[in-house]
Order: sequence, then structure tokens, then C-alpha cells
Amino acid sequence: MPKLKLKTIRSIVVWLIFLVVGSGIGYYLGTQELEVEAGRVVPKLVVNTESPAEYEEVDFSLFWEVWNKLEDEYLDEEKLDDEIMVYGAIRGMVSAVGDPYTVFLPPQEQKRTEEDLSGSFEGVGIQLGYIQNQVAVIAPVKGMPAEAAGVKAGDLILHIRDDDKGVDVDTAGMSLPEAVSIIRGEHGKKVTLTLYRQNNGNQPFDVQLMRNTIVIPSVELEVVDDPDGEGKLAHLSLLRFGGRTEEEWNEAVEEIVAQGGVEGVVLDMRNNPGGYLNGAIFIASEFIDGGVVVKQQGKHQTETFSVNRRGKLTSLPVVVMVNRGSASASEIVAGALRDRLGAKLVGERSFGKGTVQNAETMRNGTGIHITVARWLLPGGDWIHDSGLEPDIEATQSAEEADRDQVLEVALKAFE
Repeated sequence: MPKLKLKTIRSIVVWLIFLVVGSGIGYYLGTQELEVEAGRVVPKLVVNTESPAEYEEVDFSLFWEVWNKLEDEYLDEEKLDDEIMVYGAIRGMVSAVGDPYTVFLPPQEQKRTEEDLSGSFEGVGIQLGYIQNQVAVIAPVKGMPAEAAGVKAGDLILHIRDDDKGVDVDTAGMSLPEAVSIIRGEHGKKVTLTLYRQNNGNQPFDVQLMRNTIVIPSVELEVVDDPDGEGKLAHLSLLRFGGRTEEEWNEAVEEIVAQGGVEGVVLDMRNNPGGYLNGAIFIASEFIDGGVVVKQQGKHQTETFSVNRRGKLTSLPVVVMVNRGSASASEIVAGALRDRLGAKLVGERSFGKGTVQNAETMRNGTGIHITVARWLLPGGDWIHDSGLEPDIEATQSAEEADRDQVLEVALKAFE
């Protein structure tokens, strides 16, 4: 891509910055030309008029001073890519708010985010998040390379090494899109993660993973015998919230109804990292016959989201399974069923993500995620960082990996 003229780039950067912060009204950019005089480029006049009043005190002089120094003095001129520098400037502005979930996404990272929600990509099968601002594993994807290698929900990712990419970096201060970009890669190539796990001798350890095609289903169903031997229970696993969730969910519910004799549902949301808010409302509405599911407390107003359809499982008792990998939308569903139906939560304390991000696609294939609200459960709880406390604690013993001990506890919770 040919480099844009310097002053034009300045105008574009300023325009983009004002666009991102939400105001470009009344801001006009004049055009300019570049002349060559005595072997050097001399910019003509740039006209910026009617700057938004609320930003007229913002001083960009230092920004342009640094930009000029890079243009004039940086050794490797080929690395001074104007577009990348513009994106970097915007990324820095967005990250300056100090919220790891508020991020600007250049085109490649925006594409990866869309792939996540579609449910198919090349990687190692890890859903990422933060624990106290440290990149961490929210959940390993069932049957994928990370789970097979023993990666667990709650593991902190301290370092990433990929010899093929020439990457050898700590994750301190790294955004989620950056981490995803590094960890994903070509099918069959390896990446090494340095992990830290509580109660593991306080020593970091390395795990080498080979990338594969990651296909993430949304829903799995198994109808099992009630432990008392007198009926059937549906073990309904909700693995993620994404573009195919509603279709897969409806198919599973229809199968439960068609089975007949099902006396209760175990809703298994272990290692479900969340997703669309409207997906959480859809799922909760399957069990709750009316009223509030969640409240969204924004900057200017509080909005209430209620049951939005007639569910087919409202007459069945439900037990909910959660663990440290249950986050965001899955916590909304679990908390709503607890508060509204008195459903028992079985397993481990959930992840604790209580904020809502507005995701928008912007020009040139870029995107931005902005934290716009915190969500509150029907009972008024905000569980950010603290998570949902289970009514019945249960963990899986590594010595008996062939049995799902937590599921066994959940099935007995109907008694």
C-alpha cells in the first residue's frame, strides 16, 4: 500500500479519533498538497475548522511531534506503515480507559472475533478472558488440543512462544485480541503457553499445543436415568452462545419433548464463556414463564430485559451446573434461574464477568467493543469478579476422569 501524504494522515487520524469518541459533527477537514522544494517535502496549508466545542481544548501537538520524529528518525523506514500507525493510535486511546474488555480491533482481529461467534477457526481450543487483568483461560473447548493437554479453566497465561512466528512474549498488559492473534495460527503448527495454576506448587509450567481446526458446537443433549430409577432426566449442555445457538437449542428441546417421561433438566453450563446477551434472554425464557431475566445498568439509564417467548420447559424442575469457566451470558442464565425459580447451582464458583460490551463494526473492517453497562441479576446482585456461589459444591477428581462426578451430584440434587 503506498504511503499516504503526511498531513492527510494527520487529518484522517484526528477524524477517526473524533469518530471513535462519538462526535464528528461540525468537524471539517480541508485538503492539501505536498510540494518538493530543494529535495525536501514541504506541506501546504491544512484547514481544520469548526472542531467540536467539547474537544477544542484537546491538544494533539505532542502526537504530531512524535509522529514527525518517527518519520524523520526511525531507522527501518519500511516498518512505518501509516495505516498500522493510525490503528495503533486509536488502540492506545481506547486502552487508556483501563478496561480490558473495551478494545479497538483492526481488521484482522475483528475478523477473528466474528469467527469466534461463527464457531469455526484454526487454533488450540481455548476461550480467553482476564483474572485480575491477567490473560487467563476461561474455558478449554471440549475435545480440542488444549483440553487434551490438560489446560484448565482458571489457568493464567503468563507467556506465549511460537518459533514459527518468531514470537516470544509475556502477556502482561496484552489485550485479548492480541493474545488470540498470537495463539491462533496455521493448522498443524505448535505454540507453547507458560501457565500458572493455583494449588500447583506455585510454579509456572509450559504446555506445547498443536493447532487444529476448532469447531465449537453450542448444544449437546443426553437423556439419562434418574438416580432413583423411576424416570428420566435431560442432561442439556449449553457450551456457548453464538450464531448457531438458537437453532441447535431448539432441536435439543424438541427432542426432550418428543422423548416423553422426562422429569427434570440438568442445564450444564460448565466452561461456557458467554456471548450474546439476547442469547441469554432466549435460553432463560425456555424455563421462566414471565418476568425479569436481567437488568442492564448503563451510563444514563437502567434497562430491564424480561422473558420474551413462551418456553417449552417451564413445567420441569431445573438444576444448573457451573464452574470457573462459566462466564458472562451463562452467569446471567444461571443467576436468573436461581433467583426466579430457586434452581440449585451445582459445581464451582463461576468466573464473575458482570459487564456488557457493545460490539460495532466500523469502517475498513475494523471494530470496537465498548463496555456500556453492568448487568444485575433479578435479585439485584452484581457478580463482577465475585462470580456465582454454588448451592452444592462439587469438583471433578482427576483420579476418576472416566466418571463425571459433578454431573452425578447434579442428578441427585432433584431428590
